[in-house]
Amino acid sequence: MSPKPADALAVGRVTGAYGVKGWIKVQPFSLHADALFANTTWWLSASAGAPRLQPLPESVKVLQLREQGDALVAQLEGVNDRNAAEALQGATLNVSRASFPQTDGDDEFYWVDLIGLDVVDRQGKALGQVVDLIDTGPHCVLRIAPPGIARPSPAQEVLIPFLSQYGCDVDLAARRISVDWDESWQDAE
Repeated sequence: MSPKPADALAVGRVTGAYGVKGWIKVQPFSLHADALFANTTWWLSASAGAPRLQPLPESVKVLQLREQGDALVAQLEGVNDRNAAEALQGATLNVSRASFPQTDGDDEFYWVDLIGLDVVDRQGKALGQVVDLIDTGPHCVLRIAPPGIARPSPAQEVLIPFLSQYGCDVDLAARRISVDWDESWQDAE
């Protein structure tokens, strides 16, 4: 198999064995598991802090993948019994970012593409950089580290709802998000 791509991203993990014929249970890291379904090769990595009794293969070929209740189950090449499937438990599944399916529209983005973008208000004033997003259910919220602060405390970070009413014009080529935002709104109750 080919080596792990430089743009590989974690998209799920193995939660255990499924049945006795070597199938595994998979927990996607996203509500939509499109990136898992779009790839026939997954690169494996050990979860941080999880001791392994045996080394993981560098990559696996996916023979079948399907939804099973609230989870996904997969059959992998060379994983032919329950013991082999259990040996993969806890492994992180990685795929190439380049292989992600296209989004449905110009206003849809993968979170991974928004993290690291600069955020500016309509006057061009730098508000910081996106460090993460929060899924609140109805919409997402950008977590922004103010300029000069790499790891903000909760009191320091700026939270802006990722909604059209706040502008949130994304320019991936320029690596920037422009927003209609006033810093005084951060402390409003």
